[in-house]
Amino acid sequence: MDMPLSNIVIYLLTGARWTLLLSAIAFMGGGIGALLLLLLRYGRPRVGARFLQLYVALFQGTPLLLQIFLVFFGLPLIGIDVPPIVAAGIALTLYASAFLAEIWRGCVDAIPRGQWDAGGALGLNFIMQMWDVILPQALRIAVPPTVGFLTQLVKATALASIVGITELTKSGQNVSNATFQPLVAYGIVALIYFAMCYPLTLCARMLERKLSQSR
Repeated sequence: MDMPLSNIVIYLLTGARWTLLLSAIAFMGGGIGALLLLLLRYGRPRVGARFLQLYVALFQGTPLLLQIFLVFFGLPLIGIDVPPIVAAGIALTLYASAFLAEIWRGCVDAIPRGQWDAGGALGLNFIMQMWDVILPQALRIAVPPTVGFLTQLVKATALASIVGITELTKSGQNVSNATFQPLVAYGIVALIYFAMCYPLTLCARMLERKLSQSR
């Protein structure tokens, strides 16, 4: 079936909205989850370190596709019915929190121990030490790997199509099946992904320069 190029682009951009929405949900939710894991990790070192290690191993050691399946089909078994977008958002959030927590843990560990001691000497409690002393320094280190993971997360949302969400990649598949022009369909899909991810890289570089100048 022939479809005007403009219609193809509009249809794919409609799917891209779901990709951006899922990416935003997963990154913001994952960021909050990762921060809570970090507070547990350093606030209660013995229990927190083991819990974080187990959490990261679980979500990094299993396929994201399986995690989406488990949330989508598992929640109804305990009486919680959720729409596909919510199930995918939960799975992606848990996945993102594991990776971001591990990235940020490495950045926090890179801060010299003397910075903790200096904060303690000033009479700062744990939360104030993290917020005023440690995290601002770790942020400078965390920008590149965090943005790198965000671009991976944008592309990982393609797996949400398995539970019926017509995001960008699924939209491309639909166009390919309808028009029998896979090269055109997936070529435009690739350009849209590039248009979403490349600005993130540029923003990360700008932020890195600003943070370096503020030292």
